[in-house]
Amino acid sequence: MDSQKYENILNLALDTPEPERERSMELNIGFEKADNTWELIVKYHGDLREGLSSFLALPLGNLLRIEELIAGYAILTVPEAFMEALSGVEQIEYIEKPKRLFFNLLQGKTASCIIPGSNLAVSLRGQGVLLAVIDSGIAWQNRDFRNEDGTTRIRYLWDQSLQAGQVWEKISQSGLWPEARQEDYAPPAGFATGVEFDSRQINEALAAPSEADGSLLVPSVDVSGHGTAVAGIAAGNGAGSKGTYAGVAPESELLIVKLGVPAPNSFPRTTELMRALTYVVRKSLELQMPLAVNLSFGNTYGAHNGTSLLERFIDNASEIGRSVICVGSGNEGASGGHTGGSVGVVTGGAALEAMRRTGSGPNSVAGNIMTGAGGSYMTGRGNREPGAPAGGTTAVGNNGQTMVELIVGNYESGLNVQLWKDYVDRYIIRLISPTGEGFEVDTGRPGKQSYRLEQTRILLYNGEPAPYLTSQEIYFDFLPEGSSRYVNNGIWTFILEPVNTVTGNYTFYLPSETVRSGQTRFVRPTPDVTLTIPSTASKVITVGAYQTGLEAYADFSGRGYLYQDRLGGRIEGSFIKPDLVAPGVGILAPTREGTYDAVTGTSFATPFVTGAAALLMQWGIVNGNDPYLYGEKVKAYLRKGAQPIRGESRYPNERVGYGALCVEDSLPV
Repeated sequence: MDSQKYENILNLALDTPEPERERSMELNIGFEKADNTWELIVKYHGDLREGLSSFLALPLGNLLRIEELIAGYAILTVPEAFMEALSGVEQIEYIEKPKRLFFNLLQGKTASCIIPGSNLAVSLRGQGVLLAVIDSGIAWQNRDFRNEDGTTRIRYLWDQSLQAGQVWEKISQSGLWPEARQEDYAPPAGFATGVEFDSRQINEALAAPSEADGSLLVPSVDVSGHGTAVAGIAAGNGAGSKGTYAGVAPESELLIVKLGVPAPNSFPRTTELMRALTYVVRKSLELQMPLAVNLSFGNTYGAHNGTSLLERFIDNASEIGRSVICVGSGNEGASGGHTGGSVGVVTGGAALEAMRRTGSGPNSVAGNIMTGAGGSYMTGRGNREPGAPAGGTTAVGNNGQTMVELIVGNYESGLNVQLWKDYVDRYIIRLISPTGEGFEVDTGRPGKQSYRLEQTRILLYNGEPAPYLTSQEIYFDFLPEGSSRYVNNGIWTFILEPVNTVTGNYTFYLPSETVRSGQTRFVRPTPDVTLTIPSTASKVITVGAYQTGLEAYADFSGRGYLYQDRLGGRIEGSFIKPDLVAPGVGILAPTREGTYDAVTGTSFATPFVTGAAALLMQWGIVNGNDPYLYGEKVKAYLRKGAQPIRGESRYPNERVGYGALCVEDSLPV
């Protein structure tokens, strides 16, 4: 199957047998084996339900589920048998599969100009503003999220990971709440999964005879503590510390979404995020309150230029109602998971030395070296699948080739590599294993290819541009082959040989550091353009991290760029990433246990800005000083008030954007 309506990785997944997909880190995400269905993200126009009506009459039509979101997006659950016909639905414009999301785990109010002693800070505490935390959940019993009378500050809590039937069964069997109704323990209106709890239910749980009884009534648990820390920094009232560790907007009202799916050993996906954003935006409209949203997670899959359906959806969502969306830049800046540059002339010295190394260890490359007109060549020994292009000869020399080396660590059970390039450029790509086996790919020949190098299967999809994307993706999935449990360790080498290039620009991405071996990285990584997705969406406020004690940029913080048209060299000032930085090292935040602990990462820099956005919206919308202080206007004010960072000589830049958060200087007073 090879539909232009499907993204590249979805085409590859559908063209790969399910047993082989199971061994991949990414290909099977969105597939439910129990009933052979796919969860999909679609962009559509017109009446989607009318376009899909004929599918409902088919034998498996009862498995088709349609969840319409906002702004012309939907999530479909579709039997695999329907997938080929699905691309023919006129109303559907483009289809993507979900991706995994990773929470970025690893003092700041004063540094951010939120000073408790000032009249300004006292008067602005987030009153009248909804602050949404879409994350791993919240320790709802924690005193930092209660009012003075002990009642909850959480307006709604939607736990996507719970099963409504199981929750109600335990409540009804306990006999503790005979007045409870089954219909009160259900997903939010318009959604099919999870359980929504309102403030009344949470207050009943807080008033229960014991904490165990309360947890039976509201069984939502923040297992990692990530969401609790994020919520505490943004909006905790510091009750557990007598006000010492209060958050930025301690009187805002909380909307909490715990991401996840109601299945064992599952993980949050981009589809859960899209549902969550739809939910909080609708709640904001229903309650007629301004909304500040915190997203402290991301992934590395995509072109990193704001063009995926997820990024476009978030941009569209940010324009509905009076809202601001803040996203962490991720912790991939120093992880070695990205490299890039331009294909051009190389001296060949370093490349030749690498090729002369022999043996089978992690720093070895073996092969037969010979001399040719284009430089030096190594004969590879790859096993070519039927129908695949011939491989074998690898050129490294002064003919414009570029070599990219990837160290694959021990015990890597699977690995994917994305190569993004300008579609106008044509390369020959040669992939060489640690022992010198290799194959070549012509980027001018789209579609799926499969190879075996040593004990590793390489599934490859040579993509074409999408309706929203001018770049070309070449996707490599490394899978252990046969009885082997792990991908062959050592140095894998990509050699890019230009055939016809205009720009020569390329960029490689590995999966998030969260899920790959600590040894797996590019030999010569590039720290720039290491933002995680969705912080690359253009209309969100993208937040990096700095260390307040040193007043210095935190090197783990994902770096961006001043978005530029590489063909013309034109700078688009409206697409600057990150927008600013906030304290992100050694931040004291509430824990699941009711204590406080130090946390580090852009996950914990972001809620400083989310809370700051709530303060600005209180000043403008709630207090009547500026009824239009939301969306891009909040971003503009925060950029204007940002302060210089030690060691940064120009602003904006790809490390700190416009500088460090300063709330007082961001207000036009």
